[in-house]
Amino acid sequence: MMRIKNMRDSHMAFRISLYVTAALLLGAHFLRSGGIAVAALCLAAPLLFLNRRRWSLILLQFLAYGAAGRWLIIAVLLVRDRQHSGQPWSLTALILVAVALLSLAAGLSLHSRQVKERYPE
Repeated sequence: MMRIKNMRDSHMAFRISLYVTAALLLGAHFLRSGGIAVAALCLAAPLLFLNRRRWSLILLQFLAYGAAGRWLIIAVLLVRDRQHSGQPWSLTALILVAVALLSLAAGLSLHSRQVKERYPE
């Protein structure tokens, strides 16, 4: 029984780490563009894991999916600008799509039975 609990805890730790990584990347993006307040909100978002309510879990998922969408929009805009200026664009697209997928995975990882059990309605 102890082993199962430790395994569940390690899975939850992985999910939280994935989410924190996505939040740090998004926070760095907003900080680079001068949005200090938005960057601070991105960095504070993982603190919602401490609030064991379902609404906080839903909000965390919504933020992760929004981050994935934001990264895809940025990818399209940067690739378009690089193509118009004749600069290489494929590595930019690859990196931004990878970050979008990381954010998407962070949101999807919170949609499991084990996580929902920890965040009651």
